[in-house]
Amino acid sequence: MSDPGRRTRMLQLAAGAAFLAVAAVLVLIVISASGSDDGGDTELEGVAEINRSLQGIPQHELILGDLKAPVELVEYADLQCPYCKAFTEDIVPSIIENQVKKGQAVIGFRNFVVIGKQSVAAGAAALAAGFQERGWNFIEIFYRNQGRENSGYADDAFLEAIAKAAGVKDLRLWNQNRAEQVVPVEQTTAEAEGLGFTGTPSFALGGLHIPGLEAIETPASAGPLEEAIEDASH
Repeated sequence: MSDPGRRTRMLQLAAGAAFLAVAAVLVLIVISASGSDDGGDTELEGVAEINRSLQGIPQHELILGDLKAPVELVEYADLQCPYCKAFTEDIVPSIIENQVKKGQAVIGFRNFVVIGKQSVAAGAAALAAGFQERGWNFIEIFYRNQGRENSGYADDAFLEAIAKAAGVKDLRLWNQNRAEQVVPVEQTTAEAEGLGFTGTPSFALGGLHIPGLEAIETPASAGPLEEAIEDASH
């Protein structure tokens, strides 16, 4: 049987040892992103690559992977957050490749709005895409084309372009659904705050041996997350 205290201590030690080494890299990524134009360009980048990388992986709303997996890694994030973009592009792919594809875990995205009103609209649009099993495609394509925070780039035209690129088939239904998803975005934001999270991205674990969700430290690399998933699966 796993020891939750041991798992948390391992994550804390790993995160503390690696954070300073990686923080500088993340800062450079954020500075680079914020120094670019304001975004909103509907000629999107990375679409084919992202759709190809996610092809064949089951999706259920905003959960990626086989729902029979024993562990769920939950990411609380804001689609406008440049740190979330960095994590999704640099750290999450290893979790998907090594554990999600093998059925050891699923990874779930939950909106945690910390930046502004357009984060709510973007989060609702991602949820609506999830109803058509294209939620993770939407999230990753959004991050790849992310603009400057609160610059107004995430307008209806931009969100619709992301939805089309993600493979959402029924745009009429998507538009209807996203208008109804503001409250769920607010609910998961409150949920994140209830877990004690104050910034994005933040992570929690759930699964067969974990009652509810267990908040964990946000690590600076994929290794501690992979170890926590492995430990939670036993």
